[in-house]
Amino acid sequence: MIRRVEVGLGDRSYPILIGEGLLGSLGMEVRARVPGERVMVVSNPTVRTLYGKRAEESLAGAGLDVTWGEMPDGEAYKTLETVSRLYDLAVDAELDRGCAVVGLGGGVVGDTAGFVAATYMRGIPFVQVPTTLLSQVDSSVGGKVGVNHPKGKNMIGAFYQPRLVLADTVTLASLPPREIRAGLAEVIKYGVIWDASFFNWLEENIEGLLELDAEAITYAVARACGIKAEVVAADETEQGRRQILNYGHTFGHAVESLTAYRRFRHGEAVAIGMAAAARMAEGMGLLASGDRRRIEGLIVRAGLPVKLPRDFTAEQYLEAMAHDKKARSGVLTFILPSAIGEVQLQALSPSRLLSLNLIG
Repeated sequence: MIRRVEVGLGDRSYPILIGEGLLGSLGMEVRARVPGERVMVVSNPTVRTLYGKRAEESLAGAGLDVTWGEMPDGEAYKTLETVSRLYDLAVDAELDRGCAVVGLGGGVVGDTAGFVAATYMRGIPFVQVPTTLLSQVDSSVGGKVGVNHPKGKNMIGAFYQPRLVLADTVTLASLPPREIRAGLAEVIKYGVIWDASFFNWLEENIEGLLELDAEAITYAVARACGIKAEVVAADETEQGRRQILNYGHTFGHAVESLTAYRRFRHGEAVAIGMAAAARMAEGMGLLASGDRRRIEGLIVRAGLPVKLPRDFTAEQYLEAMAHDKKARSGVLTFILPSAIGEVQLQALSPSRLLSLNLIG
């Protein structure tokens, strides 16, 4: 079954297509939305080996000339240096403003490819083909693209919407269990911030999701995308409500930065951050203890960590969070749950954060 979710942004609206076997229709879908004759597919060696032939056959079958832009696998390579190499390939392939960049891979590939598309010739069409659970439910949707800086994750980027997101759930079968668990962190996030009934459904179906039950996975991806689409349509450039999508990310990004993006998968760091934010909310009297236990319990059942690494000091965490994009004049902004399905923004000074004894 193919599910379709629409991201409503006026004349920049685009569909998210979710289902099994969609890679075969990639060329047709791109052709319908991109005027040029050439595309550059950005991927990494692992994903290209698994799905590159299928993607290229589909694109070529639709009359598109395909150039490959490979980048190494891993968050550590989401850099301006990688972007520069991809610019060189785009120039050599004579991509013009009607041509497209296609991101085939996980969040690192999608974010980097999207930033190339947003900035090459001041913007050319972009198509997301996410192949990990985390990218299918989160990073491929909403138009956030960018790269990391040594002092912070996604410090260099733009809001740049794709023409299409095509999520073939068959690609999830090739993922190691750790990647599935990491993706489920973002799925759980949507239940906490927006939809209590979805959170309840996750509590009942988490084992099926871990086992990649086709019906459960398709529903979870579609529901997560639907929630994000609704939030993005209301606040595309994160001036207000969209900030709730950062639940768990202030601590999570600090964990990733302090560990040089090498110890934790992004979803694992977000899981740690969500649990920390729930404990913070409980400590501030915002969240009932029972709801905090449910949040942590579901994260643990998904096989994800909930404790902040203790090999860093409180000062190191604060320094890392000071570079967070949501920090303003030394004050940190956290998205804290007040109930399952409801969150609020809270601005905290470093001293107030230290008083909660969450770090160090």
